[in-house]
Amino acid sequence: MTDNRLSAGDTAPAFSLQNANGDTVSLANYAGEKVIIYFYPKAMTPGCTTQACDFRDRLERFTADGYRILGISPDPVDKLEKFTEKEELNFPVLSDEDHAVAEAYGAWGEKKNYGKVYEGLIRSTIVVNEQGTVDVAQYNVRAKGHVDKLRRDLGLAEA
Repeated sequence: MTDNRLSAGDTAPAFSLQNANGDTVSLANYAGEKVIIYFYPKAMTPGCTTQACDFRDRLERFTADGYRILGISPDPVDKLEKFTEKEELNFPVLSDEDHAVAEAYGAWGEKKNYGKVYEGLIRSTIVVNEQGTVDVAQYNVRAKGHVDKLRRDLGLAEA
């Protein structure tokens, strides 16, 4: 449900997930670094591709500003491998097939689409600081234009 949404000041839940190569990536790997974790519903769909490519195209700027990027979706590893290759993604995308990490981050819950109510992934972005604490938690973000808005929200120069 959506009642476990994170807020600034919360401790970011620990996780370990497989990336597109099947390697395990943990939040602990980024201890002492600022990390942007974004949750997206489905690889190779128009909105998710737009968002991933926006992060890809601005990765150098985010890195220069001291941020690492991690994308998380409920897609299986093999689909993420295809997505990474097709879109030439230059940051890890992680498989959360049982959506346990999305749930821990408040990015899984009730959605409405064309009048139907169902459980699913809520497009969300969580920024974790060097101490492992949430600095920014944004839910129900729009795919298009989100990366530029996030840069503005973080007080970073335009990419």
